[in-house]
Amino acid sequence: MSEIGFGLVLDVADPDTLAPFWAEALRYSVVGGVGDYVMLLPAGRGGPRLLLQKVKEGRTGKNRMHLDIEAADIEAEAGRLESLGARRLTSGQVEEHGHRWIVMADPEGNEFCVGES
Repeated sequence: MSEIGFGLVLDVADPDTLAPFWAEALRYSVVGGVGDYVMLLPAGRGGPRLLLQKVKEGRTGKNRMHLDIEAADIEAEAGRLESLGARRLTSGQVEEHGHRWIVMADPEGNEFCVGES
């Protein structure tokens, strides 16, 4: 059986503007863009590729899928992401089934979580 890989596609209003945020947030590299797309890849390690895709319509509700960023110190990581332009969507940490996370949004409002690694 052959090996498969996968990538993630995030619908955004402006991929060129949002690419630096996600590159820093995920410690990825911006490979480049063409037309309505900008590609990001892990910097020197394995992981899925992230394609930012420009769409005309705005987000109207909760994301059906979101990214989780895992960190040993979620408060410190949330602070780092806030310094890049993210914002917290919850006033504190959410805890469920023995796991804690912070719900956040990127500069365009796309939701993601910072959880314990």
